[in-house]
Amino acid sequence: MEPLLAYLHYLSILLLAGFLTGELLLCRPGLDAAGARRLPKVDVGFFVCALIALATGLARLFLVKGWGFYTPNPVFWTKMALYVAIALISIRPTLLFIRWGRAGVAPPAAEVATARRLIHVELGLLALMPLMAVLMARGVGLR
Repeated sequence: MEPLLAYLHYLSILLLAGFLTGELLLCRPGLDAAGARRLPKVDVGFFVCALIALATGLARLFLVKGWGFYTPNPVFWTKMALYVAIALISIRPTLLFIRWGRAGVAPPAAEVATARRLIHVELGLLALMPLMAVLMARGVGLR
C-alpha cells in the first residue's frame, strides 16, 4: 500500500507540473481564441492532479507515516504553506481561463500577461516543494 501511495503522490506532482507548464506554453502573447478555449481544459488537468497529490499526501500522512511523524516539523508546514499559496494564486488564472474560454475571442494582452506572471510564480513555488520533501526526509527542522 505505501509504495503505491508514494508512487501516485509523486506521479500526480509530476503531472501537475506538466499541466502547469502546458498552461504557461499556451498562455503567451498573441493567444488566440482557439488557445483560450484549450486553457480551461488544461487547467482541469492541473486541478485534478493537485487534488490527487493532496489526497495521496493526506493518505500518507494519516495511514502510513502518521500525524506525529510530520506535524512537529516546521519544514512540513512550509511545504503545506507552499501548496496553499499555489492553490490561492491559481484562482485568478483559472477564472480568466474560464472567462476566455466562454467568450470565444482572443483575450486582452494585459490579462494574458497577468495570468502568465501568476503561472510563473506558481511554477517557482512548486519548484520549492521537492526541496521541502528532501529536507523533511533528512530530518531537517527536527534538530
